[in-house]
Amino acid sequence: MVLDFAMLGQLTQLFGPSGSEELVAEFISTQVRSYCDELKTDTLGNLIVGRHGSGKKIMVAAHMDEIGLMITHIDKKGFLRFTPLGGVRISNLIGQRVKFSKGSVGTIGVEKLDKPSDFKLDKLYLDIGVSTREEAEQLISIGETAVFGGDFVETGSRIISKALDDRVGCFVAIEALKRTKSTHELAFVFTVQEEIGTRGARTAAYALEPDLAIAVDVTATGDTPKAHPMSVELGSGVGIKVLDHSMITSPQIKRWMAAVATERNIPFQWEVLEYGGTDSGAIHLSKGGVPSGVLSIPTRYVHSPAEMLDKRDVEAAVELLVALLERPTELCQG
Repeated sequence: MVLDFAMLGQLTQLFGPSGSEELVAEFISTQVRSYCDELKTDTLGNLIVGRHGSGKKIMVAAHMDEIGLMITHIDKKGFLRFTPLGGVRISNLIGQRVKFSKGSVGTIGVEKLDKPSDFKLDKLYLDIGVSTREEAEQLISIGETAVFGGDFVETGSRIISKALDDRVGCFVAIEALKRTKSTHELAFVFTVQEEIGTRGARTAAYALEPDLAIAVDVTATGDTPKAHPMSVELGSGVGIKVLDHSMITSPQIKRWMAAVATERNIPFQWEVLEYGGTDSGAIHLSKGGVPSGVLSIPTRYVHSPAEMLDKRDVEAAVELLVALLERPTELCQG
């Protein structure tokens, strides 16, 4: 399968922290417009891409937002204080470069610490290269958001970049939409605010009332030195989720996904994630409940500016998603 990974590169570099996903939605719209029957943005900002069909309604969800920071205070010397947007690891922040939507760049610094246990969020600040509050206020406003810098780099079969969580899920959904010949009614939902509580997915699922949902997101791996034991590794196939903190996948969904993958000779791995969650965690609890599964892209260093994945796992995810969309009838009876 030949995929346009340059398009994934463009996706990762777009500015799109939780609550400010408009540029990502605009870019995705240009990619999918000629492959759908309907294109709309809902009240929260979810981009909903519809294709008409005679079968059941299938929802595919991938979130557009990335982790980031929101400015909470500017001191008299122009240093900024901030709060995280999403699962930002404080230990990863010192010296990191961040970018604002209008182009300003800053570096995260830390105050002098008397002891290691003092290392907390309120000891960090953002330096945007000014000397006074007035100078800072000409560039940045309270409540403005920033994302981490992290170039898109291809090295053999591996990709390193910021925001692979979850622009790679968006990429997989876009590529599957282009390829699928499913006769079912499809709703590809590019969701907002997943990183701060799967908010977009919750409202979209409530409005759409799908018969079946599949989320596409990243997952952690257990293949780095002395990593927490986890039977997921780069290059061994797409993950089929068994469990995370937000849901337990039903046996019927797991069997169906694995059977289709086996039939098509698509490499896959069982994914048991002992923390975190995805859009399916919100979707499967919508209204009276929605049968839901997750296709996971193994990714090292999740929620860092240098996330890493393997192209072969992405290819497997696209191939499996297309196959699932073309054969979901046995899960949608009733």
